[in-house]
Parts: sequence; structure tokens; C-alpha cells
Amino acid sequence: MRRRFVVQATITGVLVAATAGLATIAHERMAEGPADDAGWRTIAWPFPRDGFPPGRAWRRGTMEVYVRPKLGFCGNCDTGGVTDEEVDRVTDVDLLDQRFAPANDGSFARIGALPGRSRLYRYGMSTPRHAEGIAVSQKCDLVAAVIAGDLADEQQRASAYRLLDSSTVQAWLAESLEGR
Repeated sequence: MRRRFVVQATITGVLVAATAGLATIAHERMAEGPADDAGWRTIAWPFPRDGFPPGRAWRRGTMEVYVRPKLGFCGNCDTGGVTDEEVDRVTDVDLLDQRFAPANDGSFARIGALPGRSRLYRYGMSTPRHAEGIAVSQKCDLVAAVIAGDLADEQQRASAYRLLDSSTVQAWLAESLEGR
């Protein structure tokens, strides 16, 4: 009878532990919020406060996208950000790592109807990683975006750009830039 009790107690303990583990996983999933059709989940703005309001952030697998308007920050109100040096200066890649370096020359980019430039960067000295900084503008307002993750995977990168062009991001940007 004693052996039977030990077996039953062991099985009960395993079931309780498994249930607790599943509950923890479910809680974490619920805290992340629902995913959109492409699998992007809204996450909390992970960076410390600075001179600009926090932006919005999304995660899908190992990819993360960060976007925030910087009202009144555009250096050239007539043409917006047009040089790689401006992209280096205004995008938020430095929030990922202060020691980032351009990986190549920048190119024309667009988020919705807003034109600008993008540039690929390397960061993380011990484990080199890549991020794409994007700076677009409307009048004298700047929108800075960063895509961090496996940028060598064109499907992942394209998915991040689709997120930036999605109604979710575009509606939020329109509200943020309203009347400016």
C-alpha cells in the first residue's frame, strides 16, 4: 500500500507541475496580446525614456520593429532626411547598442506615403547582429523606425515592411502626426 501511495503522489506532483507550467505559458501569451494575421504582436516599448515620447513596438519570432514619431525634429523641412549621415543621426539604432556601425550605403525607403531613407547597421560586439534604421518625414516631423532581427531573410524583412505599411501602424502614425 505504501508503494501505491508513493506512485500516486508522484503522478499527482507531475500533473500539478505540468498544469502550473502550462498556466505560466498561457499567461505569457495572454500578456503579449493577440497577434495580427501575419503573426506580429504588440510589445511594450523596451527602451528608457529620452527626449521623445515612447513609440510602439512589435515582435514576430526573432524579428522586432520599433517605430516612433519625433515631432519637429526633421533637419530639413523641405526635403526630409536625404543623406546617410542624417539617417545615422536620427534613427534609434543607438537604443539597441551605442556601438553600431553602418554595414552599407543607405537607400530610398518609404513607410506608407512618407518618403525617406533606410540603412543597414551592425551592432553587438560579442554576437554581431543587424538592424535596419529607417527615417521618413512629413513636413518638419520625423518618423524613425528600426527593424531588428534576421535581415538576411528577405521574407522576414518584407514582412516587417508590410507591418510598417499596415493599417495598424499607418492609423497610429496618422493620429500621431495629426494636424502637423
